[in-house]
Amino acid sequence: MAYVAARGGEKAIQQAERLYREQMGRIDRDRVAGIEAALPSLIDRVMGEASLYAPELAALALAQSGGDLYETLLLLRAWRTTQPRLGIAEPVLPDQTFTHRRISAAFKDIPGGQILGPTLDYSHRILATEVLEQGGMSPEPVTPADKPAPSRQPSLASWQKQQGLLAEVTREEVDKHDIPDVTREPLLFPAKRAHTLQSLARADTGGVLALGYAAMRGYGQAHPTVNELRLSQAELRVTHPKGTVFSAGRVKTSQAEMVSKLDADGKLPLGFCATFGWNEVKVIAGATLDLNSSTATSDSPMGEEFFLYHTEAVESSGFCIHFKLPHYVTFQSALDALRGARAEREKTPDASQAVREEEDA
Repeated sequence: MAYVAARGGEKAIQQAERLYREQMGRIDRDRVAGIEAALPSLIDRVMGEASLYAPELAALALAQSGGDLYETLLLLRAWRTTQPRLGIAEPVLPDQTFTHRRISAAFKDIPGGQILGPTLDYSHRILATEVLEQGGMSPEPVTPADKPAPSRQPSLASWQKQQGLLAEVTREEVDKHDIPDVTREPLLFPAKRAHTLQSLARADTGGVLALGYAAMRGYGQAHPTVNELRLSQAELRVTHPKGTVFSAGRVKTSQAEMVSKLDADGKLPLGFCATFGWNEVKVIAGATLDLNSSTATSDSPMGEEFFLYHTEAVESSGFCIHFKLPHYVTFQSALDALRGARAEREKTPDASQAVREEEDA
């Protein structure tokens, strides 16, 4: 595809950016802190898609971009590439995370029990217009449970494996220092398992939802059920240069396991997705795509190549908006070809009459 760079309008370009900045107003630390405090779900989404866990920087990028999510991701991913890697954290296991919410739609009584946690799933969606009239809305206090659930909950998949319910998944053991990194290596197909999960973790939430919804509506082969959905905080355990393993803090994580009906061996196939932050719809849809990918053809929308390429937020948005750039050469050549074909037709009287009749119609 050919396009040409815009020339000669340097002052106009500068003024266009200044106009955009003027509309947003002053950005300061208080404004960034207000965004971080007021929009935790948006902050979580941005951190997951940027593959960078930094709430303050996510809020800053949102303020700087005026809330444009794709511009926000571009800022964060670009900044991320400038930072050195200090170390590699220990693997995170579900039963070792500090669990805030854990539910299953496949089993009522699961080891550890169902934990609803923070959610609006069962609330009435009523716009609180009284805030505009009365000036505020304070949350009602939470009533402590008589018997609080343990902070760490067992893995449902591990229990299912013991019961012989889950289909076997072939996994290649990889040293944590040699884990393939999709931010440093090209995504090739068939994709490495690590690249698949990493790509889903940083994929565009809307894109994953659109394709996951299509799979749920019948374009996929698997009818999904939430095996386990977990929102938690995972300890960031790293190794000190002297050899001591210590916790450097916690990060919010979401993970979902989706199962389908029994396979030919009478066991449950399982799909998985996890990401930074709490983003339930993304991990449910992502695990649904993972579940369907094993039986999909390579050219199917449920195929790994299709959904991993087309849910990459920065690349897809960049390709879309690049059409705003001047494409004079491409478009002019198309017009020249059209005019040439019309001129050839008009050389013949019959063809000329047909052309005029077609234009009149």
